[in-house]
Amino acid sequence: MNVDDLVRDALHEEAADSMPAPSYLADRVLAVRRRSRTRRLASLAATTAVAVAVAVAVPLLGRGGHEARPASETNKSDIIGHPDQSVPKSLIAAGDTVLSAFYVRKSVKQSNGDIVHQRVYGLLDQNTGRYEKAEWAFLDVAPGSRTAAVLEGELPAERIGLLDLITGKVDRWIALDRGVAGVSFSPDGTKLVATTYAKNPDRGFADHKERVNGKEIPGPVPSRTGFTVVDVESGKAVWHEAPFQTDEMGWPGNSREDFDWSHDGTLVYANTPVKPFRQYYGLNGDRADWPSDEKVPVSVQAGVSPDGKLAAGDFAGRGTTIAAAVLDPHTGEQITTVPVQQLLAWADNKRLIGWGCEPRRCSGKGEFRNQLLLVTIGTDKVVPLSGFRKASADYPGRWTPVFSSR
Repeated sequence: MNVDDLVRDALHEEAADSMPAPSYLADRVLAVRRRSRTRRLASLAATTAVAVAVAVAVPLLGRGGHEARPASETNKSDIIGHPDQSVPKSLIAAGDTVLSAFYVRKSVKQSNGDIVHQRVYGLLDQNTGRYEKAEWAFLDVAPGSRTAAVLEGELPAERIGLLDLITGKVDRWIALDRGVAGVSFSPDGTKLVATTYAKNPDRGFADHKERVNGKEIPGPVPSRTGFTVVDVESGKAVWHEAPFQTDEMGWPGNSREDFDWSHDGTLVYANTPVKPFRQYYGLNGDRADWPSDEKVPVSVQAGVSPDGKLAAGDFAGRGTTIAAAVLDPHTGEQITTVPVQQLLAWADNKRLIGWGCEPRRCSGKGEFRNQLLLVTIGTDKVVPLSGFRKASADYPGRWTPVFSSR
């Protein structure tokens, strides 16, 4: 099934369910709850593809015994873009980075009154260079964009699959002794951190109501138990206890707070509802100090630049000016700004990808009408990377990108 069908299915499901989107699933342009690691660099696009050869990282995973080359490797253009596509249909990439997947959400009513808020993925087929509907509950893509770690069925899942993005087949499964609902590759692709939960963090429970827009709907039940560090090659998995932290009122934050990796891959972390709003752990499960080169706002998705010299900051615009900050990663001091609303990823050490909108095209249409844009530090250059998302925070066809290195 292609990505047009993917979105059509999501819209159909939502049309049958008039309930408002729960607060813990809101996709805010200026208030993102989770930063993806720096390794998840840019999804890019441009009105003109620039044919510049780039160094291609040797894929760490997914060779699968054949010599077929992935589409993101054979097309060596510095920028491959489709600003006329939203949702994306054909390969989007730039520099060392590729849009390896995206997802939309659909809400599925259960017979007991619960609602499961499922992700429906468009996953890059590295054989064709197009995005195809993927029936996985959760996924992450490894550096090299040859392999995806996938979770199946309703979460939490009892095993992790390693999916070859050229053949579309799972090469092997890694069994776990605790159910997981989120998974993330380390920056070098040799490890996974899998977040363990007792209940599905994406399920709204009928016996645990929350009020949204004046209406009671099934609500989430925070149930994170910890994280499992998995060695990809051997499949060895070690679990560490790390339940939710709560604020002074006993609120644990979002029902889904997955673990991710530090910039250098030596630590993992999860966001918290209390200062400093993030807790780091060593791979042995011990709590760890905040790294000195990651002193950035925790809501920012792009994080630290590949060379560690800059960090993405929050929205820094004033009045009608649209801008996001670029910071010193050691001090948090603002160095400059770039003309986007929200920074998502680094394309390289000087280019950033973000959600944004050229003011003349978005005047009066609201902050949620946006597209992927490529910006270059020290210039006013803005390159459109994808088509526009609809100007609505809870539009069911609204897509969220997943990035990985080429």
